[in-house]
Amino acid sequence: MSTTTLPPAGKRTEPVSAPDRHTSDRAKSERKLGWLLAGPALAVMLLVTAYPIAQAFYDSLFDYRLTDPENRSFTGLSNYLVILTDSLWWTAVGVTALITVVTVAVELVLGFALALVMNKALQAIRPVLRAAILIPYAVITVVSAFAWQFAFDINTGFVNSWFAWLPGVDTTTDWFGDFGTSLFVICLAEIWKTTPFISLLLLAGLAQVPEVLQEAAKVDGATWWQRMRRVTLPNMKAAIMVALLFRTLDAFRVFDSIFIMTAGANGTESVSFLAYRQTISRLEIGLGSAVSVLLFLFVVLIAFLFIKGFKVDLAQARGER
Repeated sequence: MSTTTLPPAGKRTEPVSAPDRHTSDRAKSERKLGWLLAGPALAVMLLVTAYPIAQAFYDSLFDYRLTDPENRSFTGLSNYLVILTDSLWWTAVGVTALITVVTVAVELVLGFALALVMNKALQAIRPVLRAAILIPYAVITVVSAFAWQFAFDINTGFVNSWFAWLPGVDTTTDWFGDFGTSLFVICLAEIWKTTPFISLLLLAGLAQVPEVLQEAAKVDGATWWQRMRRVTLPNMKAAIMVALLFRTLDAFRVFDSIFIMTAGANGTESVSFLAYRQTISRLEIGLGSAVSVLLFLFVVLIAFLFIKGFKVDLAQARGER
């Protein structure tokens, strides 16, 4: 006579489902396809970037001047010590950080406003509107910098005559004569040039916000600001992170506008311009390479802080939709 053992009273065993092998196989297949598609581009990027970085680090370990290559000598990390103990380096870092914070903050606000406009525009005018907004981003940075320099120049510019009615502005205002006004023009040129880039990325994020959530919030009586804060922005977190990360990394490497407008005068020298001046102007390959390596480390640190701060898993963002 057979007996059946029952579980103790009050304890119920849950059925154990078999592993979903189809989902697992599909995930493995998609991961493999992703590596096949992105792998060649990743390999090329590593080859293109890894060698210059490694070469720069190697050169930074030497006291090496291009005009006297025979007296090249190994100095270890002394070039880094010289740079990090020099006030000129920290001044350049401060100027670069100031430009980055101001331009990225303004571009985020303006870019989001432009993205909202493009997202709500009528279907008939939407392509034309997007093309018009993206025109500044299509202009070469050097050309844009020359245009802004000519506009604000005391001899060739029209800004002084057009805006002489503003307080502090007259026909004799020299915008490139001191630190504050020079930095204002540089930031203005950067904002005009790259705001369309952020607006394009944020527009892609707006397109991914489910319309059903917006409709549900309206039915519940949520105001526009409440829908923006609780529905739109949380669902755009990945797009905002990507836009801010890309733009911050680009802004921290600012060089063209400073080179064209001030050439580093009036204390407007950025980290990238300092690397250029040490390597190209003074031909100090060792010091210039050390500055370039430190700039690279700053960029890596910024990327790490953004990824950790936003806590966005871009690999799973698509699967949650």
